[in-house]
Formats: sequence, structure tokens, C-alpha cells
Amino acid sequence: QMVLEESGGGSAQSGGSLRLSCEASQTTYVVYHMGWYRQAPGQQREFVASITRGRRQNVTSAVEGRFTIERDIGEGVNRVHLWMNSLKPEDTAVYYCFGNMGVWDSKNYWGPGTQVTVSQ
Repeated sequence: QMVLEESGGGSAQSGGSLRLSCEASQTTYVVYHMGWYRQAPGQQREFVASITRGRRQNVTSAVEGRFTIERDIGEGVNRVHLWMNSLKPEDTAVYYCFGNMGVWDSKNYWGPGTQVTVSQ
């Protein structure tokens, strides 16, 4: 199992910045993969960025160069951060943190989501 809790988000103006953080706890095995999806009103959930335990990153082209994903790894520490710069109104969405435990448990676990709103 895994419990994910997001923090950060909120409102920003176009061109502004926000940071999202997510911490995984109560994990059964080592957390391999963490990252973020987002879902805008009336749209399907879409991938934003992810990072492995070895810090290999994957970022969708829509946010590449503007968003940065980082990860804190340590004894009992599993946190992922999403630094969002040069925000655009189209970045407005609910952002969901996910995590999985790789070969031990490939199922994606999800946080409850945090709202990001970008105004003109």
C-alpha cells in the first residue's frame, strides 16, 4: 500500500510560479516511481512529469522548459516536488501525485489532488 499527500498549489497569475509537493508514506516496499498528472475541467487526466528513484525524469512536452520535477530520497523519505514556472492559463487543473513500487507493486497509487488556477 501507499498513502500520498499533496501540498502547495493555489492561484497564480500568468507568468507566475507555484510549487507542488507530495509525500508518500505507509509504503509496503521501496517507492520507485513518483510524479504528477493533471486534469482540467471536462478533460481527461494527462501525464505531466515523473521521476524514478534513480532520478531519471520524464516531462511532457507541454510543460518542458517550464516545469521541473525533483525528488527527496532518504531513509523513510519519499517526496516529490514540481516547480512550475512561466505558468499559463492552460495549466489550470487539478494536479494529482502518483507513486508506484516498481516490480514489487506496479499499481499507481494516487493522492487526492490539489487545485492549480492560473489567471490572465
